[in-house]
Amino acid sequence: MYFGPAPEVIKAEVYSTVPNVLRTAKSKFKTEQPRVFLEGPSFDRAGNLYLVDIRFSRILRLSPAREWEVIVEYDGEPNGLKIHRDGRIFVADRRQGIMLLDPQAGTISSILSGRSKEERFKGLNDLIFAANGDLYFTDQGKTGLQDPTGHVYRFNLETGKLQDLIGNIPSPNGLVFNMRENALFVAATRDSSVWRIPLNPADEKGIWPAKPIGAVSKFSRLYTPGPDGLALDKDGNLAIAHPTVGMVWIISKYGAPLYQINSCCKEMTTNLAYGGEDNKTLFIVESKSATIMTAKMPVAGKAMYSHDQA
Repeated sequence: MYFGPAPEVIKAEVYSTVPNVLRTAKSKFKTEQPRVFLEGPSFDRAGNLYLVDIRFSRILRLSPAREWEVIVEYDGEPNGLKIHRDGRIFVADRRQGIMLLDPQAGTISSILSGRSKEERFKGLNDLIFAANGDLYFTDQGKTGLQDPTGHVYRFNLETGKLQDLIGNIPSPNGLVFNMRENALFVAATRDSSVWRIPLNPADEKGIWPAKPIGAVSKFSRLYTPGPDGLALDKDGNLAIAHPTVGMVWIISKYGAPLYQINSCCKEMTTNLAYGGEDNKTLFIVESKSATIMTAKMPVAGKAMYSHDQA
């Protein structure tokens, strides 16, 4: 339990909302009211913000001029999105697995649908690239405290090798590396916590160790379920999207709450990404109203793999 000073409150404001003209498509979820539900915010180098729309199985793009467009609509359930250094766009799809999007052609194709040809994933949620290009992703499905069997995988795009890092997380969701990339933070939604997973390094030839992780611990605990998307700033502070309560928390690398950002819209603050000219603007997805909010931050975000010039 934390007994330190209360975190400083930072104001959020509306940046842009999905226009009505993009809210009239037919939802793939026949049992639910058609409602845009945004996730997976990621910026390309031109400043375009890509997002997935889970309800309508679409990938959307928001330009720096705040103009919305549909890049692709397909038969799937996109949940997370990240951009490769070379411009390729990868999508974690709950039904289809890892997908590759070509934004110029408006096409999307499957790369990896399961652990093997015989065993599909439970239902992917989010993904992130390591500095060496390895792709890490969470396999959430319907796991929870009643079934703590959610996985985190590591995938090498060049060799096609897949490694199962851990398989006992109750609802693994967003994920991000610490500054040194020797540990991975994973939002365990149904456990109301963020787990810290130490990573054992590859050898000098780049070969992954048979024992890929060290002793796992809980880095931060929330007071209700819901840690969702994660992001990191240059000081190593962790941003945690906390849906159902309409907040984002900034937690220091030592685990102390630093800042609290309150939604200026509804309560489904599901995901976030640093952006803007100085990378000091935190873009926050409020999924219930299909709105992007922004908050000015004192520390710039850590550059994503898509913006790495190495």
